[in-house]
Amino acid sequence: MTVPGVLRVAAVQASPVYLDRDASIAVAVDRIAEAADGGADLVAFPETFVPGYPLWVDITNASAWQDPDQEAAFAWYVEESVDLPGGDLDPVVEAARAAGTFVYLGIVERAASGGSVFCSLVAIDPEAGIVGVHRKLKPTYGERLVWADGDGAGLVAHEHRDVRLTGLNCWENWMPLVRTAMYATGAAVHVAAWPGSAGLTRDITRFIAREGRMFVVSVGAPYRAEQFPEGFPLREQVLAAGDQLHDGGTCIAGPDGEWILEPVRFEERVLFADLDTAQVRARRHNFDPTGHYARPDVLQLSVDRTRRM
Repeated sequence: MTVPGVLRVAAVQASPVYLDRDASIAVAVDRIAEAADGGADLVAFPETFVPGYPLWVDITNASAWQDPDQEAAFAWYVEESVDLPGGDLDPVVEAARAAGTFVYLGIVERAASGGSVFCSLVAIDPEAGIVGVHRKLKPTYGERLVWADGDGAGLVAHEHRDVRLTGLNCWENWMPLVRTAMYATGAAVHVAAWPGSAGLTRDITRFIAREGRMFVVSVGAPYRAEQFPEGFPLREQVLAAGDQLHDGGTCIAGPDGEWILEPVRFEERVLFADLDTAQVRARRHNFDPTGHYARPDVLQLSVDRTRRM
């Protein structure tokens, strides 16, 4: 039963079946059902959950020019990426519909060219299906060797059960103007999707919550080197780096900037929280960053929401 003003969120701290699109989608479908059994209204997954984060770029010589193993690794990644027009996410859309939940799912999205991929956060409404695809504006550091730059088309909010929702990928949450664009939508709940590390989520989650006077759900995945599939060209180099690569770090903060759920490390499970969205308006009484505390006569933000390719 949905309590008026309360949104039950399920943050899925889980690992994909690494570099396997279809198997990772099956995991997402199962986790959505599990979240629905727990009464979730909103289900959030980590960054690029399908088919996984490009972990090898931080461990191997990923910038080597025309290195055959690096080229083969990238080709594998593109092959297992998600073709949205081709209907790859249809099982997830159906799972969201059956569960009656809104879903934010991180994916590696294949561009129309077939040779580029985006770090994308897909918003799925239980009735309307896919209602948004946000492509990460600027891949971070080594990610630029794998992902193409995104655009502003996905910098929008979505409504579910009378609650306004937004979502961003990883270090986009550190970009002041991008955060401001999200605040300006009037969102009450913000999903921050991460590859998976408490070192990434611990500080910024509480900061965004306090600055934006909103709930922030940060969700990440635990990754181990042993999850690299047999036959992946860089597997031995990754294994030599040690087993635990990411620890998860899923956490939730309230609009006062205090913890609702402190960062959880290593465990794979669905984490639930009930968010009383009435707290958002109360906390904006003394500070609303794009409302009564803004100075639009002095400072203005322009957002280009054109889809580029």
